[in-house]
Amino acid sequence: MATTQRRVLGIRYFLVLCPLFFAICFGLGYLTLRRYDPRTTEGLSDAWKYYVMVTRADDSSFKEVFRCRILVPYIARPFYWFAQTYLHTWNPGFFGLLMANALFCATTVCFVVAIGNQVLNDLGVALLGATLYLLSFAVPNLQLSGLIDAGEACFMAAVIWSLLSGRWYLLPSWGVLGALAKETFVPFSCVFTLTWWLIERRQNKLRPAEPRRAELKWIAALAIVGLATVMAVHTAVAGQIRWPWNIAVQARAPVNFFVALWHCLTERSFWYVFGWLIPLSICRLKYFPKQWLVAAATTSAIAIMLGAYSNAGGTVGRATFNIIGPLLSLSVALFIARPSQYFAPDREFEKT
Repeated sequence: MATTQRRVLGIRYFLVLCPLFFAICFGLGYLTLRRYDPRTTEGLSDAWKYYVMVTRADDSSFKEVFRCRILVPYIARPFYWFAQTYLHTWNPGFFGLLMANALFCATTVCFVVAIGNQVLNDLGVALLGATLYLLSFAVPNLQLSGLIDAGEACFMAAVIWSLLSGRWYLLPSWGVLGALAKETFVPFSCVFTLTWWLIERRQNKLRPAEPRRAELKWIAALAIVGLATVMAVHTAVAGQIRWPWNIAVQARAPVNFFVALWHCLTERSFWYVFGWLIPLSICRLKYFPKQWLVAAATTSAIAIMLGAYSNAGGTVGRATFNIIGPLLSLSVALFIARPSQYFAPDREFEKT
């Protein structure tokens, strides 16, 4: 069967697309500026902590792990200072957080478009997938509501794009930035990339050993720099050295693991995120790379297990969406765009 020529998206295309997505994201998160206060809203209990970090108030009253998620609050600070001086009708702290989160969310959606176009060779479906990603429950209600998950979602999407395009050398860079956004990015990205590498290695047994070893080195570099970044930030915040096991102990909740796991999976806010994404995406997942499917499923399982470990309840849906949201959104887009038509995407991205 003849394959259609792949449409390559240049940087100029995304220079136009990113401001558009940013404007959409800002509009989706506008409610935090005047309509409601996330600090007093059920399900957004962490928002006040990040608000305190942006406004540089006393943050010693909450856990160290929150004070170490510095990337989004620090990027939000210049916007906070600007709003404090010039935008008196909007909450300046949440304006800063919204600007920072909208930047990350818009970048994530650009990655979704690039990924969808590369995998499906269909720009229209890729754009529809990006739209569905923005319209999911998690984006306006979680990523753009005074939290910091937009940063982790952005760098998880960057990891997926790097793996699909063969740019493994970018993984350490994402490791540093993702670790500054949220410490859970380190285990998620390491599990994701290692699973991807193992599946790809099994599929392409005839590939030369040297490229496979080089890719494994980049995964090791991702793990090392990510872990070192988390340790450095925690050590700086705590004033004493923090080892990985010290950080893990802080996250542990003194509850029965299986009871906590049941609460994570049955909490209604978890299904607000995935209630329509999972059912509508299932029948089109077979058209996506196997390494992506297995890596996303494995890492999502790890996210749910960590959620049970820390008794995160329905908030585990935020982390899970950061991992699997782009895949499910693109699969739903493919289902909507081609509900019955046979579809066999070009597989040029796969390494032979």
